[in-house]
Amino acid sequence: MKILRKILCVSAAVLAVCIAATLLFLKLGAMPVSSVDNADEKRFEVPAGTSARKIAKDLKESGLIRSELIFYLGARFPFFRSVLLGSREPFSLKSGVYKISGSMSILQIYRALSSGQQEFIRVSVPEGLTVSKIALKLENTGVCEAEDFKESCRDASLLEKYHIPAESFEGYLFPDTYFLTPSMSGSAVVSIMADTFFEKTASVPGLSELSPEKLNDVVILASIVEREYRIDEEAPLIASVFKNRLEHNIGLYSCATIEYIITEIEGREHPDVITYDDIAIDSPYNTYKWAGLPPGAISNPGIVALNAAVHPADTNYYYFRIVDSSKGKHVFSKNFSTHISEGYISNTKKTGN
Repeated sequence: MKILRKILCVSAAVLAVCIAATLLFLKLGAMPVSSVDNADEKRFEVPAGTSARKIAKDLKESGLIRSELIFYLGARFPFFRSVLLGSREPFSLKSGVYKISGSMSILQIYRALSSGQQEFIRVSVPEGLTVSKIALKLENTGVCEAEDFKESCRDASLLEKYHIPAESFEGYLFPDTYFLTPSMSGSAVVSIMADTFFEKTASVPGLSELSPEKLNDVVILASIVEREYRIDEEAPLIASVFKNRLEHNIGLYSCATIEYIITEIEGREHPDVITYDDIAIDSPYNTYKWAGLPPGAISNPGIVALNAAVHPADTNYYYFRIVDSSKGKHVFSKNFSTHISEGYISNTKKTGN
């Protein structure tokens, strides 16, 4: 009996030590990574529909928590959270972008990720938007005032800083997803987008070697290609048409430039069709009336259009027209008679005549 009692006492002691060691391990694992306030502060994104297990893994890989397992258990099981952290607060993971620091405890991180109070505003800028449309998007999301942004895009000192020989940053605001903060200055946002432009275009062969003037020509051409192409593989072909026309001093005849005049310069509604009166507008952006490139970009192009503008296909095409509007497919021609006949055939097929 005495032996049994001793065994039970030893077992209880061992169990107590194990429990104490486990609790100590868990509490240590729940402690902040750093004791320095706001240490390793990072932007942390929680995409919609992401599981607690995935968030735990991402936090661990980002160096923001000590233990992936402990974070997951606390997020998943209220009992574990109550016993380990002494908290009965509910935890509901909300998608968004947060500022998380290595000095935050797991409990503080739970509170941040369930608050929904984002530290950043996510703004997606698609290819082909103009300065005015980007400005409106920024104002609607609470990043900055539209007018402040547009004025900053025309700031001569800011343009000089980036060695841009143009009157505006139109064309140099790279289409991307940005994580911005509320009530920023327009110049700060312009700088972020311009920095992104030069970072991203560094990967385009031959682009970073160009002088500011040559680069500006490429940006202007790319801005037109951006508004004309729909299928990626056609972008270099469209660029080749414009290149051939430029080399022979033939007008580009781009409807996109007319649309820019109407909507951005004259401030009218986007036209359903381009009329003869429209292509007669007296503007240096009218590529039906004047040969050569317009004086500035007409949109903010992405990598596909920029790459096409600096590396157009080697063709003898001078014309193109759309043949499948649902897919954005074009047909390319070497001469005007073929261009007209293909257009007639295309229209006949569509109407069934």
